[in-house]
Amino acid sequence: MTAENFEETIGTLMALRPFKPFTIELNTGQRCEVDHPGALLWKGAGVFKSPGGPLVIFDHDSVNAIINSPAHSAPGKRRSK
Repeated sequence: MTAENFEETIGTLMALRPFKPFTIELNTGQRCEVDHPGALLWKGAGVFKSPGGPLVIFDHDSVNAIINSPAHSAPGKRRSK
């Protein structure tokens, strides 16, 4: 993902009011569900904090996709049976 696309996409999603959760999929396959505006800090790089989880630090080069839906409903999510 280009730096410009990274900044523009995250900026647009973070500015939505009311806020709508979205998912950041990293090149490793890890998904970070941004379910609250305070869960993500970004400016050139991102810092994601989930409740009880470790900090995830990433930049535009490590992002595979930014998906405009929560992780539990994002395309490609495997469902448990």
